[in-house]
Amino acid sequence: MVIIIQIIFWVLLIDSLTAVYIAWFGNKDYFNKFTFFKRYIPITRGWTVWYIVLVLFIGYLIYY
Repeated sequence: MVIIIQIIFWVLLIDSLTAVYIAWFGNKDYFNKFTFFKRYIPITRGWTVWYIVLVLFIGYLIYY
């Protein structure tokens, strides 16, 4: 059970780091190509910061 929780945490961490990278350093053409995702999944800097903070908090709770 613990292994599954750790795997889920690492998948969430990779996802949040990818979202932060796209929001802060991503190319603006990326947002113009995928208008469907832009409409339903807003990748903004504030959202991604909260997302990574929450994932790190979950990781803290799991490991300590």
